[in-house]
Amino acid sequence: MNRPDGIAFSHPASLIATWFGAGLIPKAPGTWGSLAALPFAWVILEFAGWPWLALATLLAFLAGLWASAAYCRAKGLKDPGEVVIDEVAGQWLALLAATSAGSPDPLAFAVGFAAFRLFDIVKPWPVGWADRRLPGALGVMADDILAGLYGLACVAGYLGLADYLSGGAA
Repeated sequence: MNRPDGIAFSHPASLIATWFGAGLIPKAPGTWGSLAALPFAWVILEFAGWPWLALATLLAFLAGLWASAAYCRAKGLKDPGEVVIDEVAGQWLALLAATSAGSPDPLAFAVGFAAFRLFDIVKPWPVGWADRRLPGALGVMADDILAGLYGLACVAGYLGLADYLSGGAA
């Protein structure tokens, strides 16, 4: 079934760009896209570890370049709000360090989610620069990758502080 903008929901670019429809939720699609990324990250970390989440992040980034380019072209817009594959890739990047004793850490996930959303919304340098200056699909994806790096630093800092406070670094 074609949507009014001419791209079928079942089209692979639409499914990937909207992260299987999470970006089509009317209010705060970026937050919904980030939330929809969390269970996938948890399962990957639990059963395969951070190297596989890193690979999944790279694949989401590459698939996101293709899907967001196709989706934006079909919509005739630079960066439609319903494109959330960029949030998925950035959120997964922020969660790469979110394990403690080899298992996903719920508080680290909360820190990663909150930090990524903060940096994605506030857009400190160079996140805002990438959002404004990079063209096309690269611009759609790059600002969230940069926000994900800030989020990753926050998760690593949180886990380091938690380890230190628990006596692990003494």
